[in-house]
Amino acid sequence: MSDTQPVVDARWLARQPPGGVRIVDLRWALSGPGALEKYRAGHIPGAVYVDMERDLSRPGGPGRHPFPAPEDFARTLGRIGVGPETHVVVYDREAGMFAARAWWMLHWLGHEPVSVLDGGFQAWLQAGGPTESQVPTPPSAQPPYRMGASLVPAVDADTVAAHLGRVPIVDARAPERFRGEVEPLDTRAGHIPGARNRFFKNNLDGNGRFKTREQLYTEFTELLAGAAAGSVVHQCGSGVTACHNLLAMEHAGLTGS
Repeated sequence: MSDTQPVVDARWLARQPPGGVRIVDLRWALSGPGALEKYRAGHIPGAVYVDMERDLSRPGGPGRHPFPAPEDFARTLGRIGVGPETHVVVYDREAGMFAARAWWMLHWLGHEPVSVLDGGFQAWLQAGGPTESQVPTPPSAQPPYRMGASLVPAVDADTVAAHLGRVPIVDARAPERFRGEVEPLDTRAGHIPGARNRFFKNNLDGNGRFKTREQLYTEFTELLAGAAAGSVVHQCGSGVTACHNLLAMEHAGLTGS
């Protein structure tokens, strides 16, 4: 991928000149106050709002958060002022799970300069960063639609099933769901045969920030047990937290994942 750092901190973001990066607010939750209402109440200055359900997913399945058509996602990016050279910085509330989804999708579309704000909106507030309620109207841009140059391929269930036992599969769900002890969302409990479990929250330290690159490198190297980073298939329950593991591996220097 590009030289753009996959994870940046609040101090780095605060140093960027106005208009130097396109900041995207992706605070979203399964329940509680609506994400758009949170955004309108206060966001990082200049940030534009993107919705998990409307902009990063499509209705009708398969699954809970299937990817939109690439041309539709490209139009969303053009609408919020993301062109081929725009450096995008995405944040969510804190843990990075939804921001990681946007990070992955931009790379899926072939767009390289994109970063996730470590610790999200909470880290920005803790660093003393200002907020605003004004909703910006960035100029539209030629969308960065280069699917022929996609940096991170996606595979479907049939492909995974056809390669069971031949490719490493990493499951980002909580251990109890992986083991099949509980299943609050899906119709069947358990995991894909042969999958290895890496709960996405294990990528974070006690402060909710990403662990050091060195620690993540060691942990993922042990998990993969000699498998090449580029051979890994990441999955979760709906295509969100799997992206967090992809981001953590990229942050650790395990490129090609």
